[in-house]
Amino acid sequence: MAEPQRTLEGGVALVAGATRGAGRGIAVQLGARGATVYVSGRSTRGRRSEYDRPETVEETAELVTAAGGHGIAVVADHLVPAEVEALVGRVDREQGRLDVLVNDVWGGELLFEWDSTVWEHDLDKGLRLLRLAVETHAITSHFAVPLLLREPGGLVVEMTDGTAEYNASHYRVSFFYDIAKSAVLRMAFALGHELGPRGATAVALTPGWLRSEMMLDTFGVTEANWRDALEKVPHFGISETPSYVGRAVAALAADPDVSRWNGQSLSSGQLARVYGFTDLDGSRPDAWRYMVEVQDPGLPPDPTGYR
Repeated sequence: MAEPQRTLEGGVALVAGATRGAGRGIAVQLGARGATVYVSGRSTRGRRSEYDRPETVEETAELVTAAGGHGIAVVADHLVPAEVEALVGRVDREQGRLDVLVNDVWGGELLFEWDSTVWEHDLDKGLRLLRLAVETHAITSHFAVPLLLREPGGLVVEMTDGTAEYNASHYRVSFFYDIAKSAVLRMAFALGHELGPRGATAVALTPGWLRSEMMLDTFGVTEANWRDALEKVPHFGISETPSYVGRAVAALAADPDVSRWNGQSLSSGQLARVYGFTDLDGSRPDAWRYMVEVQDPGLPPDPTGYR
């Protein structure tokens, strides 16, 4: 039985790394519940990051507002402590509270090399990946958690790729990628120990196979015709939109009993079963169960029963 959906009106969230992908999906879905959402990133209408992509933090903020919330765009590099401190200071001045912190900074798509050993992988890119994926989260939590703890019931969501159970027994892409994603899982565990006794909750959350803007471009499709990619990538049938994991975060943020998840590793598909939300098409993809039971054993691609 699905759990009741509650509003987030009056709530304040910060989604660090909300320019595109999961971060944008999360910000918009928090807005759809009525939250005020600060969205941070480096890509603006006046200056693109090294990604050189069209998505901007301003556009994300506008989408949050259009969804029913209040989106506020803030340009910030989360590797620069002074910029993060200023961002959190602004949230404090303008709102006086922070209810949800989503650490979604990643920035590694252009840096990791598939199946490349630590001695073969470009060292500068590997170290840059670790800084973007791990250091940014630590810096953001350092400055934002004290504000989050000001009121009881705060939530920190550490976004990663893979559940703790899956990543513990599977090599993920390459040395640097594997370490980055596993480190974020451990961050949520550690934060759970530090936040739990102080009345807040920390979790790690992974989407499944995400139909992000970059993923769609890679496969030469759009959200409207994404199934055309199945000819070349049959397992893509289990994929999900960024809104799906966004609804997972919104459900957690609206749950008065969210502390039951403290320190745990969660997935969008898992939480959909608990909270009753769906992806935009009404389905409930369960990508990690599909990976274990269908893709990894080499069975024919078939998402039947998994979405």
